[in-house]
Amino acid sequence: MTAPVFVVDRLDLTGPEFVLDGPEGRHAVSVKRLRSGEDVVLTDGRGRWAEGVVKAAEGKDRLVVDVASVHEEPPAVPRITVVQALPKGDRGEVAVETMTEVGVDAIVPWQASRCITQWKGERGLKALGKWRATAREAGKQSRRVRFPEVADAATTKQVCALLATADFAAVLHESGEERLATAELPAEGDIVLVVGPEGGVSPEELALFAQAGARPYVLGPTVLRTSTAGTAAAALLLGRTGRWS
Repeated sequence: MTAPVFVVDRLDLTGPEFVLDGPEGRHAVSVKRLRSGEDVVLTDGRGRWAEGVVKAAEGKDRLVVDVASVHEEPPAVPRITVVQALPKGDRGEVAVETMTEVGVDAIVPWQASRCITQWKGERGLKALGKWRATAREAGKQSRRVRFPEVADAATTKQVCALLATADFAAVLHESGEERLATAELPAEGDIVLVVGPEGGVSPEELALFAQAGARPYVLGPTVLRTSTAGTAAAALLLGRTGRWS
């Protein structure tokens, strides 16, 4: 089994030892019950990470780690961003969790016109915080050292601006005449994929996205929930671009 991952805000190592404390240290000592001699990985979640071996567990929330080596993982190419329309209930966190696990690089919450869920005021900030916390925890669970960025909620106009700068842009929609599995993909640059809400992408939004350079594509003969479509599409793209090879 691969070594468990723990997040540190800053991975500035000035010596051979690193003390993991606070909530991460408590999780390592009291939940994972790590002991001397076990391997761990420390990361800032932005690509910098260190291999280490537990030297000692002290109290209930302090882990002393002997650092073996420090690495820098470069950003993956092509970069894959999923624009995720806001689903109902906790399905947003499900989408973020599974997209993080498969390897998506960035997630943009989208307030589509047909979204039942509305992110406004404190409620919106709280929901965004949950998405970001979910990405962090899923990044640790899936042994990533570069976690996906979860952007602020975007309007349709802002999504169009993002699509216009992409090297490949697609909207998952039943009107697509081509399958994503046969689309011509770039070897580098940015891939942006739009996933609509339960009520679908509106004709007006489709037209705006087309003007920005995003064509509609289908995944296959079945209809997926908004909370699973992004994960399935991202897995397909990761395989086709060679990132999973």
